[in-house]
Amino acid sequence: MSVSPLYQEVGVALNEIETLSAQLECRYDGRLKTEVALSRGLVSFQANKSRAVYRWYKFKEAFSADLVEYFLDRFRLSGGVMLDPFAGSGTALFVSRNMGLSAVGVELLPIGQRIIETKKLIDEGLTPDELKMLEKWSNSTPWHQSKGRKPIAELRITKDAYPTEAISSMEKFLYSIYEESPRVASVLLFALLCTLEAISFTRKDGQYLRWDHRTQRRLKGNIPFNKGEILSFDEAMSKKLKDIVADLAGAGQPTDLFRKEFKRGDVTLHAGSCLEILPKLPGAHFDCVITSPPYCNRYDYTRTYALELALLGVNEMRLSELRQEMLSCTVENRGKDLLGMNPDWKSAISVTDKHELLQSVLMYLNGQKESGALNNNGIPRMVRGYFYEMACVIYECSRVLKSGAPLIMVNDNVRYAGASIPVDLILSDIAAELGFNVDKILVLPNGKGNSSQQMGAHGRDLLRKCVYVWRKK
Repeated sequence: MSVSPLYQEVGVALNEIETLSAQLECRYDGRLKTEVALSRGLVSFQANKSRAVYRWYKFKEAFSADLVEYFLDRFRLSGGVMLDPFAGSGTALFVSRNMGLSAVGVELLPIGQRIIETKKLIDEGLTPDELKMLEKWSNSTPWHQSKGRKPIAELRITKDAYPTEAISSMEKFLYSIYEESPRVASVLLFALLCTLEAISFTRKDGQYLRWDHRTQRRLKGNIPFNKGEILSFDEAMSKKLKDIVADLAGAGQPTDLFRKEFKRGDVTLHAGSCLEILPKLPGAHFDCVITSPPYCNRYDYTRTYALELALLGVNEMRLSELRQEMLSCTVENRGKDLLGMNPDWKSAISVTDKHELLQSVLMYLNGQKESGALNNNGIPRMVRGYFYEMACVIYECSRVLKSGAPLIMVNDNVRYAGASIPVDLILSDIAAELGFNVDKILVLPNGKGNSSQQMGAHGRDLLRKCVYVWRKK
């Protein structure tokens, strides 16, 4: 049987990527280390599920508090200032603060900002009367006595997300909480944000919201999805408030998050894109960076967190703006004018331009796009944007870190159109040109499988999930 020229061309391109990847892996061989202590639960939200305070909001993309403690202990970091350019729900900020460091975070999404600000508000100290009021709300349903309603804001992608009963209760709840003191109202609004998925017809599922077949929304696809039990509003809210009150009272799992006897630093949050904010931070100021950027995996957080964003007043226009301001990690991201944003990034862009493996990957993906072989033509643009923008973030992290300070980053490798992309090696190689020594690339014992689409077309390929450890030269 003869082989088509196109198939041969694809095979040659993939072989070139594999060869260059193998060469790069050989160069970093002594620094690629399997770390038995690093489980998937440790580098994800899983380990937070039973941990007081950190369990309140299920921020699926977060790493665990245990992971931050592990690395702070490992590097004996108990003072100075920690930076997290992708702060998310603030796990690294509050763990670092509790271990004696001051913490600075940058977060773009309003839901992450609200979680962090609510924890800071609680940390300032709720009065006994405010705690009693929260306990009252957890043990009864004051919203049922509300004489008014505050309409629930919707986005196109959240229409018909809730049962009728839930909408009615939410509107009464939102109206009645503002009869309380501002701090109690803030905690109650936060509790509502924590329950939205549980009372809705949706489930967060990577790239999008997955819809239960019981919704009135018109659904595409032939296989109906059932998310299981959909909690009533009263049940979900009472449970969440009881968890919050129990944790604040020190019941259940012990927490050190708000214990005053600890020597603790401050928490500062900058709201916005790290590409905008990092260049404004002082140079050689930070003692460590602990972070997990969005992965190059097509996940669109403006969609997965759409329920929360709508409730916080994000409209269609702002949602679109947030999607473009994010680090490029979804196919809808347009290219950013990085040099227009900051001419100082010329060296970061030059290093990325010259990276042989990355350019080989981009050339292959563009070829696949031109031949119509990709399931989405935005993939090459997304992958290019991801690495170029991450190079600028790495440049800024190098600039703001003190000499010898560590950068600790959790990230995943990815695969597109049969090409395995070693994100860990490419970013580490770029970092080595932008002021870092690559100490170690710590590999989780169990790899991550590629998507079902990739497996069907190109076979199974375990992808490394790693924690990078770099040091400022």
